[in-house]
Amino acid sequence: MEPRINLMTNSIGAKVAKRIYNVNLAIQESSLPKTLMELVQLRVSQINGCGWCVDVHTKEAAAVGETPVRINLVAAWRESAVFTEAERAALALAEEGTRTADAGQGVSDETWERLTKHYDEDGVTALVSLVAMINAANRLGVIARMPGGSYSPGAFAAMED
Repeated sequence: MEPRINLMTNSIGAKVAKRIYNVNLAIQESSLPKTLMELVQLRVSQINGCGWCVDVHTKEAAAVGETPVRINLVAAWRESAVFTEAERAALALAEEGTRTADAGQGVSDETWERLTKHYDEDGVTALVSLVAMINAANRLGVIARMPGGSYSPGAFAAMED
């Protein structure tokens, strides 16, 4: 599979990617565990069918210490016993915040209540922002048909200012 366009070598694409990465740096400054952030981004990427992003967040999750079992089970987190209630709340937000057209209601009050039970306002803001940003990145990857398989963990660190 060949990408339609290489967003990383195109001058506008590279600028957009760098800005998305810089927004993610602000999210990374939150107190959320890095493993949770990678699992959330992986789940959203799975839903959206972005091979590039699934590749990135599978490898980054492993690089920050996530276990292969949890990485593999994130696609079936509702039917898995390896996630905490706080992680389940974050994954529910990820799914509902991604499937807004499918669900029709966006994020349910029940999911929001579970989320705010486990995370403070900064944590909730970081999770909401994380879901929004990975959805944007997924759209870029899917539209450009960026294939997964070639990412090396830590590659985005070179984009830092």
